[in-house]
Amino acid sequence: MARLPSRRLFLRSAGCACLALAAPLCLAQAWPARPVRLVVPFPPGGLIDNMARLVGTRLAQELGQPVVVDNKPGAGGNLGAAEVARSTPDGYTLLMASPALTIGPAVYKNLPYQPEQLAPVALLGRVPNVLLVNPASGLQTVQDIVARARAQPGRMNYASNGNGTSLHLSAELFKRRGDIFITHVPYRGAAAAITALLSGEVDLMFDNLPSAIGQIQAGKLRALAVTTPQRSAALPDVPTMAEAGLAGFDVSAWFGVAAPSGLPPAVAARLSEALEKVARLPEVAASMQRQGAQPSFMDGRAAAQAMAADAAQWKQVAAFAKIQLD
Repeated sequence: MARLPSRRLFLRSAGCACLALAAPLCLAQAWPARPVRLVVPFPPGGLIDNMARLVGTRLAQELGQPVVVDNKPGAGGNLGAAEVARSTPDGYTLLMASPALTIGPAVYKNLPYQPEQLAPVALLGRVPNVLLVNPASGLQTVQDIVARARAQPGRMNYASNGNGTSLHLSAELFKRRGDIFITHVPYRGAAAAITALLSGEVDLMFDNLPSAIGQIQAGKLRALAVTTPQRSAALPDVPTMAEAGLAGFDVSAWFGVAAPSGLPPAVAARLSEALEKVARLPEVAASMQRQGAQPSFMDGRAAAQAMAADAAQWKQVAAFAKIQLD
């Protein structure tokens, strides 16, 4: 009789151990049990919003639950990011991530969230920025810009879609690599900046390739270089900035999915697996490529390393250009 309590204790302990081992698997199988919200920290219609809707539709099919795209624009993407950062890390509130996550800490004095509150789940693709001029400018190459800027210091200017954006910082990186000075003229959005370039108000600008490709193909704007290390399949005859003489120029408007830090490992693994399947669908890859994006899946660990390198570059550029926003 004296052995019964020990045996019962052993069986109870063994049962608890089995439950503990099975808990992550059960959690992964149970998630998601309701719709997932994918927050886009920018207005509808832009690159990140388009990618979110493309990915969200297929992700819903893969997960068996609706994925609701929710636009929460403001403060250069910081408001939407902050809302996700403060949410419960249960896999039901996700962020469509972009370079705003790596630029924000470099240029904003007071972010509404801490960078460590968000963790990447996957990176899905990259989009080059492209250096644009008006064909009437007479500028044919990147080196033409460098030569004119050096011959006429302070006379040239460039447009951007606002202070602290990847387009703004791409131009500041250009100034640093080219050892030139060009005046920044910020506009309220890329569309207004493009209009200024078309009308001759400004000399040049960087833009996301998907936004500019129509004007390039129509001959209304001239593309002088793309900002990625490799040429874009959408513009195979346009050189990279490195090929144009600016070594080490590597900028892309990547996009992916992030979640509040502390996401259960089983949920993170299930979500990463689903996103990888979506990113590798031929129709998704083809749609990305039609919009000038290059499918490029990275899991959470690889995405975190890429983002860290991105953040380090923008910190240097922001310091060089003395960019600091409230």
